[in-house]
Amino acid sequence: MAKTYNADQLTVLQGLEAVRKRPGMYIGGVNSAGLHHCAWEILDNSIDEAMNGHASEVTLTLHKSGDTISVADNGRGIPVDKNKKTGKTGLELVLTELHAGGKFQNDGEGNYKTSGGLHGVGASVVNALSKKLVAVVKRDGAQYKMEFSQGKPVTKLLRAKSTDVRGTGTTITFTPDPAIFPRTTFNAETLLARLETASFIHSGVKMVFVDEAANKRHVFRHENGISDYLKHVCQERKARSIHDEPFYLSKETADARVELVFQWTESTDEHIRSYVNGITTAQGGSHENGLRAGLNKAVRNYLETHKLTPRGVKISPEDIREGVVGVLSVFIADPQFQGQTKERLNNPEIQSVVDAALRPALEQWLNSNSSVAEQIVARIIAASRARAASRAASESISRKSATNKLTLPGKLSDCSAKDRADTELFIVEGDSAGGSAKQGRDRKTQAILPLRGKVLNTEEAGLKKVLDNRELNDLVIAMGCGIGPAFDLAKLRYQRIILLADADSDGHHITTLLLTFYYRHLPQLITAGRLYIAVPPLYRVDLGKETYWAADEADRERILKTHGNARSNPQITRFKGLGEMMPKTLWETTLDPKTRKLLRVEIADGLMTDRIMNDLMGKDPSARFRFIMERAEEAEEVDL
Repeated sequence: MAKTYNADQLTVLQGLEAVRKRPGMYIGGVNSAGLHHCAWEILDNSIDEAMNGHASEVTLTLHKSGDTISVADNGRGIPVDKNKKTGKTGLELVLTELHAGGKFQNDGEGNYKTSGGLHGVGASVVNALSKKLVAVVKRDGAQYKMEFSQGKPVTKLLRAKSTDVRGTGTTITFTPDPAIFPRTTFNAETLLARLETASFIHSGVKMVFVDEAANKRHVFRHENGISDYLKHVCQERKARSIHDEPFYLSKETADARVELVFQWTESTDEHIRSYVNGITTAQGGSHENGLRAGLNKAVRNYLETHKLTPRGVKISPEDIREGVVGVLSVFIADPQFQGQTKERLNNPEIQSVVDAALRPALEQWLNSNSSVAEQIVARIIAASRARAASRAASESISRKSATNKLTLPGKLSDCSAKDRADTELFIVEGDSAGGSAKQGRDRKTQAILPLRGKVLNTEEAGLKKVLDNRELNDLVIAMGCGIGPAFDLAKLRYQRIILLADADSDGHHITTLLLTFYYRHLPQLITAGRLYIAVPPLYRVDLGKETYWAADEADRERILKTHGNARSNPQITRFKGLGEMMPKTLWETTLDPKTRKLLRVEIADGLMTDRIMNDLMGKDPSARFRFIMERAEEAEEVDL
C-alpha cells in the first residue's frame, strides 16, 4: 500500500494507451461480443459512406486464418492530405487519435448528414486493440497504404507506384491482438447475419460477405429494404401474420427520417427490431417508446371512434401490441447513445417525432382497410380476454386444474386405447343419453362424459368461477390438457372432442353454452381443429322398406320430396332426445365414423364471432332483444 498520495501518484495515459488499458470502456469487454464489436466499428464506417450516398457497395472478408477481417467500400476514401493543425495525414489522425473524424460538424456540405460513427473513436479503438492493421485508400487517382501495430504507425503513408488506379474507397484489414482478446477467431455466421441485416436497413446498397475458409461469397441487396426484412424476421420466428399487407411508413422531418413496418401475428409476444443510423439498438430507447406510444394511441382512437370495445373488456397497451412484429429505422443528425456500444438511444425528442409520424398514418390505414382492421381488433380483444383470464387464475389462491393429479370423473366412461390416435371424447347431454351412448359406442376409441343439465354460461365468468363449476371442472379433468395458464395441448387425452346434444332447441342451447366455454377459455382447441359438433337426427322417416334420418325440418322435407311418391305413406318419428334412441340406432346415426356427420368448429371471422358471442351470451339483454326483433319474421316455428 502506498504511504503517500500526491500528484506523483497520478497516471496520465497518452494517446491510445487508455484503450489498451481499459478496452471494456470502448467495446464493452474482451469476450466474443467485444471482439465482434471491433468488426462492427469498421463496418459501420463504410456503411456511413453508403448511408450518405457516397458508396454503393461494402464488402467484408473473413480471411482463412479466421482472426483477420477486411472491410472495403467504394466510398470517397479517407482523406490522405495533411491536417494543418497537427501536421498528420487525415488517415493517421483517424486511426491514431481518439475523437478525430469528419462526423462532428453539421456544416451543410453533405459530408455526413447522418452516421453511425459519432464519437470519432471507433477506428482508432480497433487500431489500438489490433496486433496489425493495414489501411488502403484509393482517391484522387492514386492508391495509398499505411500499416499500424497496437495503434502505432509502422510505416509512413506510402503511395503506390501504379498510375492505373480506378475508383475510390477505403479498405481496412485488421487482426485483433491476442494480448487483449483471449480468443481472436471471428464467427462467420455472426458476420454474415450482420451484413444481411445491413442490406435490409440500407435498401439498394450491395453488401458482400466473403468467407475464404469456406470458399463462399454471399451477396445481399434488398431494394424493398425493411419490408423485405419484416418478411425475413417473421419467417425466422415462424410468426404467421393475421393480415396480408403490413403497415409501412416512411416520413422525413426537419429532425429525422423515420421508416417503419410492422404487422400483427399469431405470436403471443411483441418483437421490435430497431435501428438508429443503421446501428442496432438491442435495448431500444426513445425511438421504440415513440413507436409504442403512437401505436397505442392510433388503435385506441380507432376502437373508440367505431365503438368496437365490448362491454366488460379493458384493453391494455400490452393487448394492443401482443403479436406485433416490426422493424423501426430512424436516421438523425446527432444521436445520443447510451455508451460507446450504442445499444440504446437516449434522444428524448425522437419519441415525439416517431409518435407524431405514426399515429395519424396508422389511423388512416386502419380506416382505409376495414377488413384488416377487423382482424386486428379481434386479435386485440382476444388478447385482452386471455390476459384477464390469466390474471384471474394467478390471483386465485387455490383452484383445481387439469394438471393436478386428480382421479378421472366417476361418470366418465373412458376408452381402452392407450394410443391417443383416433380416440374421441363425446360430451353428452344428460345421463339418459349418456347411457345409450355408452352402450352403443366403440369402447376402444370412444369415451363418453355425460353432463347434468345446462352448464354455466361462461361468457363473462372468470377462470376461478369456471373451475368452481362441477360439470365444467369434470370436463377439464377428463380432457387432461389444463386450462388458462396451465393449458398444454400436448396433454390432451383425446384426438377429438365432440359435443353431442339433442337436435332440439334445448340441445342447441347446451351446445351454444359449451361453445362459449371453449371459445372463451380453451380457444386453442378450436384453432388446433380438435373441437367438433355431432349432428344427431331429429326425425326418423320410414318410406316403405327404406329408413332415412333427418337432422331438422328442412332435412325432413328434402327427404320426403326426394324419395317420397303418391303411393308412399311416410311414417315420421320425432325424437324427444338421444336417450330415446336404442344404442344400435345411436351408433348407426351418430357415433359410427363411417356413417355419422361431424361439424368441425372453426373461426372464420374473429371479430364477428366475438361480437355474436358477446351479444347472445353477455349480460346486456338489449343486444339479444335487437337480434330477436330483427329476425322475428324469419321464425317459422317456436319450440316451447
